[in-house]
Formats: sequence, C-alpha cells, structure tokens
Amino acid sequence: MISIGHNHPYYQNKLKDQLEKISFYSNSVQNELQTELAKKLGKISGYEDYNLFLCNSGAEANENALKLASFHNGKSKVLYFSGSFHGRTSAAVSVTDNPKIVAPVNYDERFIKSEWNNIQQLEEIFETQGTEISSVIIEGIQGVGGIMIPTAEFLSKIKELCEKYDTALILDEVQSGYGRSGYFFAHQEFGIEPDMITIAKGMGNGFPIGGVLIHPKFKASNGLLGTTFGGNHLACAAAIAVLDVMKEENLTANAQKMGDYIENKIKDFPHIKSIRRKGLMIGIELDQDCSEVRKSLLYDHHIFTGNSNDKSVLRILPALNIGKEETDLFISALKVVLDKI
Repeated sequence: MISIGHNHPYYQNKLKDQLEKISFYSNSVQNELQTELAKKLGKISGYEDYNLFLCNSGAEANENALKLASFHNGKSKVLYFSGSFHGRTSAAVSVTDNPKIVAPVNYDERFIKSEWNNIQQLEEIFETQGTEISSVIIEGIQGVGGIMIPTAEFLSKIKELCEKYDTALILDEVQSGYGRSGYFFAHQEFGIEPDMITIAKGMGNGFPIGGVLIHPKFKASNGLLGTTFGGNHLACAAAIAVLDVMKEENLTANAQKMGDYIENKIKDFPHIKSIRRKGLMIGIELDQDCSEVRKSLLYDHHIFTGNSNDKSVLRILPALNIGKEETDLFISALKVVLDKI
C-alpha cells in the first residue's frame, strides 16, 4: 500500500498544492493531470503504447479488465488460480480463491480454477474449454496467497495458450507492481507482455486510485468503461508524486537492494523454513503458525507485519524507500522473537 513512505514531503506538497486549485470535477471535462500521469507511467513502466483507464481501487481495476476482455472477444469464461486474491466485488471475488468471501450471488461456473504452477492442468483446461475462455487473470506474485512466485515456464505457457485461443491475459500487479519486486512490474522479469495490467495500492501511496493498462489492440469506444471518481485531480496528483519520487530516488533498485539485505541477514535465523522473495515483497515461512510471532513483533517491538492464507507465512512489504536503519530494527526484533521460541 505505502510505496514512498509516510509523509514524504514531495508527496504532501503535491497534494496540498492540488487541493488549493481543484480537488474534483466531472470526467465529462478533460483533466490534463490524467494525461500527465498516463505519459509518466507509460515511460517508467516501459508500456508507453498502452492506454490507461483510471478508477479507484484494485478490485475495480480487475472488474473493468475482466469486462473489457469479454467485450473484446465475446466470450464469458475466466480462468484463475489457486491461492489467488483479486478483490471482494462481483467478478473480482469470483476469481478469488477464498470461499469464505464468495457469496452465493458471486458464484458461477463460468469461473474456472486451475492449480498454481500446474502446466499440465492448465493445458487440459484449455484443450476442453479454450474456445470459451475470455481471459486468464493471474497475479505477478501472489500476495495474500503467501508470496507465491510463478515459474517462468508457467507464465510462458499461459501466454502461449492465450494467444492460441484468443484469450486475454490479465496481469494483476495491484500488490506486486510499482517497483516492489525489483522490477516495475513483477511479470517483466519473465519477458512476457500481457494484454492488460491492473494496478492500485502503491500507485497512490495510500490515496485511493487504481488503473488498467490496456494493450492498443483493444479499441476504445465512448461509454464502454466509465467512472465517477476515477482519475480525479487529487488522485492524479498523488499518483504523479509517487512516480516522480520513484524516479528521483531510484526506488525500484532500492527495493532489490534492501530485499537482498534482509534475506541475507535473516536466512539463518531459527524457525525459518524458507524465504520467498522478489525485491521487497517477502514471505518468511516459519516452522509453525506465525500468529504469535506477529503479536510479539507488534506489541513488544511496535513492528507491524502481514499474514497470508498460509498461516505459517509472515508477509513483509515495507515502503520502497526503506533504509538500512529501519531495516535493522526489523531484523533485530525478528531475531529476538524467534530466539525466544
């Protein structure tokens, strides 16, 4: 969620300055900040030829991507993966692998689940239903699923099958994007080009904003997608400030540097079974449930960590501008807590 840290002065001043001018107006009137944001995002991400649709959240971005794919190819089925999390609304929750939050109204047999990193099952599903599958949606790295990283072979096969069956490939980079993985988007490590990329969270550094980067083969038409608040002046100011800081402070490289540093420092700590990591998207798998470790880190050391669907995995996603001083506080606290077990 927080990409450039709390209370970054450049970010604060950008929002204050914009608030003094105008905070919101109808999307019926052109907002030049949207154009500035689209150009800067395209340049820093390497997707300058893609179009940008702006909305308010990751779930909304995924909803619109799924809808646009279906408009494009006229098909209705969607393939998603075990351990996935794509949001809590309508179609987004239908492609989320958590029955507790999928209400009866959201369940539909058009949404097909395949096992993560299972190429054989993927091929079997496409062989029997490929002509009906509108889109495949996959996270660049699964966050809620426990920092699960796709293999290069798995992503390549997905891309190959999508091209063969005229199926749209949607990369959900809501959590894994915006420099967190050490690449601007996590999928860029593997050299594949998706049809759509969904973004949010770190995009606004806590300010509500989301978006869909859309391949130019998808032709826009008036009213096809729409939003009331998406791309409002304040949201754009926040998102532009994030990109400016990321570029100026080279935060994507810092994510890789500090992620390497953390892993090297903690890899031999007791009770750590494995570390799954790309950049500053870190999953620390313990040999037990991590809940008591999280409580101790929070109440004894005032360090907040995340959990995941895997109860043994600590999910660590610090701000991309974290330095050695802050990192050492976490490392020292984690060692103290694990040594006491």
